[in-house]
Amino acid sequence: MGIVLARIDNRLLHGIVATQWAGRSGAQRIMIIDDTVANNELTKASMKLARPTGMAISIITEETALNNFKAGKYNDHTVFVLVKKPETLVKLSEIGVKIPELVIGGTVKPAEGEEAVKLSQRAFAKPDDIEAYKKLKAAGTKLYAQYVPADAEVSIDEFLK
Repeated sequence: MGIVLARIDNRLLHGIVATQWAGRSGAQRIMIIDDTVANNELTKASMKLARPTGMAISIITEETALNNFKAGKYNDHTVFVLVKKPETLVKLSEIGVKIPELVIGGTVKPAEGEEAVKLSQRAFAKPDDIEAYKKLKAAGTKLYAQYVPADAEVSIDEFLK
Protein backbone atom coordinates (compact mmCIF):
# COMPACT_ATOMS: atom_id res chain seq x y z
CA MET A 1 0.00 0.00 0.00
CA GLY A 2 2.43 2.71 1.16
CA ILE A 3 1.52 6.34 1.62
CA VAL A 4 -2.21 7.12 1.68
CA LEU A 5 -1.92 10.77 2.72
CA ALA A 6 0.86 13.29 3.29
CA ARG A 7 0.66 16.60 5.12
CA ILE A 8 2.92 19.64 5.29
CA ASP A 9 2.71 21.06 8.81
CA ASN A 10 5.33 23.12 10.60
CA ARG A 11 4.28 21.57 13.93
CA LEU A 12 4.17 18.02 12.54
CA LEU A 13 2.11 15.93 15.00
CA HIS A 14 -0.15 18.04 17.22
CA GLY A 15 -3.75 18.00 18.44
CA ILE A 16 -5.52 18.76 15.15
CA VAL A 17 -3.40 16.27 13.24
CA ALA A 18 -3.81 13.56 15.89
CA THR A 19 -7.55 14.01 16.45
CA GLN A 20 -8.78 14.94 12.96
CA TRP A 21 -6.31 14.15 10.19
CA ALA A 22 -5.01 10.81 11.45
CA GLY A 23 -8.48 9.26 11.46
CA ARG A 24 -9.35 10.77 8.10
CA SER A 25 -6.21 9.24 6.59
CA GLY A 26 -7.32 5.70 7.38
CA ALA A 27 -3.64 4.82 7.89
CA GLN A 28 -2.16 2.24 10.23
CA ARG A 29 1.01 4.26 10.79
CA ILE A 30 1.91 7.91 11.25
CA MET A 31 5.35 8.65 9.89
CA ILE A 32 7.12 11.86 10.84
CA ILE A 33 10.06 12.49 8.54
CA ASP A 34 12.23 15.20 10.06
CA ASP A 35 15.95 15.08 10.80
CA THR A 36 15.78 17.53 13.72
CA VAL A 37 12.95 15.76 15.54
CA ALA A 38 14.34 12.28 14.84
CA ASN A 39 17.65 13.29 16.41
CA ASN A 40 16.20 14.98 19.51
CA GLU A 41 15.08 12.41 22.08
CA LEU A 42 12.98 14.86 24.12
CA THR A 43 11.03 16.17 21.11
CA LYS A 44 10.71 12.66 19.76
CA ALA A 45 9.26 11.43 23.06
CA SER A 46 6.72 14.25 23.19
CA MET A 47 5.62 13.50 19.61
CA LYS A 48 5.15 9.85 20.56
CA LEU A 49 2.79 10.92 23.36
CA ALA A 50 0.51 12.52 20.75
CA ARG A 51 0.21 9.26 18.80
CA PRO A 52 -3.44 8.38 18.23
CA THR A 53 -4.54 5.15 19.88
CA GLY A 54 -4.34 2.19 17.55
CA MET A 55 -1.80 3.75 15.20
CA ALA A 56 1.86 2.88 14.99
CA ILE A 57 4.31 5.79 14.82
CA SER A 58 7.68 6.22 13.18
CA ILE A 59 9.82 9.31 13.72
CA ILE A 60 12.70 9.02 11.33
CA THR A 61 15.29 10.98 9.39
CA GLU A 62 14.91 11.68 5.70
CA GLU A 63 17.74 9.25 4.90
CA THR A 64 16.09 6.47 6.92
CA ALA A 65 12.76 7.11 5.21
CA LEU A 66 14.33 6.94 1.76
CA ASN A 67 16.20 3.73 2.62
CA ASN A 68 13.14 2.10 4.21
CA PHE A 69 10.86 2.95 1.28
CA LYS A 70 13.49 1.72 -1.21
CA ALA A 71 13.68 -1.54 0.73
CA GLY A 72 9.88 -1.94 0.60
CA LYS A 73 9.54 -1.80 4.38
CA TYR A 74 6.12 -0.11 4.20
CA ASN A 75 4.65 -1.97 1.22
CA ASP A 76 2.17 -3.80 3.46
CA HIS A 77 1.31 -0.72 5.57
CA THR A 78 -0.91 2.28 5.06
CA VAL A 79 1.10 5.35 6.01
CA PHE A 80 0.18 8.96 6.85
CA VAL A 81 3.34 11.03 6.34
CA LEU A 82 4.02 14.33 8.12
CA VAL A 83 6.79 16.65 6.95
CA LYS A 84 7.67 20.32 7.28
CA LYS A 85 8.90 20.87 3.72
CA PRO A 86 7.66 19.53 0.37
CA GLU A 87 11.23 18.79 -0.77
CA THR A 88 11.19 15.69 1.46
CA LEU A 89 8.18 14.37 -0.46
CA VAL A 90 9.84 15.19 -3.80
CA LYS A 91 12.79 13.00 -2.79
CA LEU A 92 10.40 10.14 -1.98
CA SER A 93 8.61 10.63 -5.28
CA GLU A 94 11.92 10.58 -7.17
CA ILE A 95 12.66 7.07 -5.87
CA GLY A 96 9.26 5.86 -7.05
CA VAL A 97 7.13 6.30 -3.93
CA LYS A 98 3.56 7.21 -4.91
CA ILE A 99 2.09 10.10 -2.91
CA PRO A 100 -1.58 10.17 -3.88
CA GLU A 101 -2.66 13.19 -1.84
CA LEU A 102 -0.87 16.10 -0.15
CA VAL A 103 -2.60 18.44 2.30
CA ILE A 104 -0.78 21.70 2.93
CA GLY A 105 -1.70 22.64 6.49
CA GLY A 106 -0.07 25.17 8.76
CA THR A 107 3.20 26.57 7.51
CA VAL A 108 5.43 29.29 8.90
CA LYS A 109 4.47 32.80 7.84
CA PRO A 110 7.43 34.32 5.99
CA ALA A 111 9.44 37.13 7.53
CA GLU A 112 8.64 40.61 6.29
CA GLY A 113 10.28 41.16 2.93
CA GLU A 114 10.76 37.43 2.33
CA GLU A 115 9.34 36.25 -0.99
CA ALA A 116 6.35 33.95 -0.52
CA VAL A 117 2.77 33.48 -1.60
CA LYS A 118 -0.21 32.98 0.66
CA LEU A 119 -1.90 29.71 -0.34
CA SER A 120 -4.61 29.90 2.33
CA GLN A 121 -5.26 31.49 5.72
CA ARG A 122 -2.53 29.40 7.37
CA ALA A 123 -0.39 28.18 4.49
CA PHE A 124 2.43 30.01 2.75
CA ALA A 125 4.91 28.89 0.11
CA LYS A 126 8.32 30.20 -0.83
CA PRO A 127 9.56 29.90 -4.44
CA ASP A 128 11.41 26.63 -3.73
CA ASP A 129 8.22 25.20 -2.17
CA ILE A 130 6.25 26.12 -5.33
CA GLU A 131 8.84 24.31 -7.47
CA ALA A 132 8.52 21.24 -5.24
CA TYR A 133 4.71 21.36 -5.47
CA LYS A 134 4.98 21.53 -9.28
CA LYS A 135 7.13 18.37 -9.27
CA LEU A 136 4.69 16.56 -7.00
CA LYS A 137 1.72 17.56 -9.15
CA ALA A 138 3.58 16.37 -12.26
CA ALA A 139 4.09 13.01 -10.49
CA GLY A 140 0.31 12.68 -10.02
CA THR A 141 -0.13 13.96 -6.47
CA LYS A 142 -3.38 15.76 -5.64
CA LEU A 143 -2.39 18.97 -3.80
CA TYR A 144 -4.50 21.40 -1.83
CA ALA A 145 -4.37 23.60 1.26
CA GLN A 146 -6.64 22.77 4.18
CA TYR A 147 -6.06 23.35 7.88
CA VAL A 148 -8.76 21.09 9.34
CA PRO A 149 -10.91 18.55 7.49
CA ALA A 150 -14.04 20.68 8.08
CA ASP A 151 -12.49 23.55 6.05
CA ALA A 152 -13.02 23.65 2.31
CA GLU A 153 -10.12 22.40 0.22
CA VAL A 154 -8.24 25.33 -1.34
CA SER A 155 -6.77 24.57 -4.74
CA ILE A 156 -3.21 25.76 -5.21
CA ASP A 157 -3.24 25.23 -8.98
CA GLU A 158 -3.14 28.97 -9.72
CA PHE A 159 0.24 29.17 -7.98
CA LEU A 160 1.68 26.28 -9.99
CA LYS A 161 1.46 27.90 -13.42
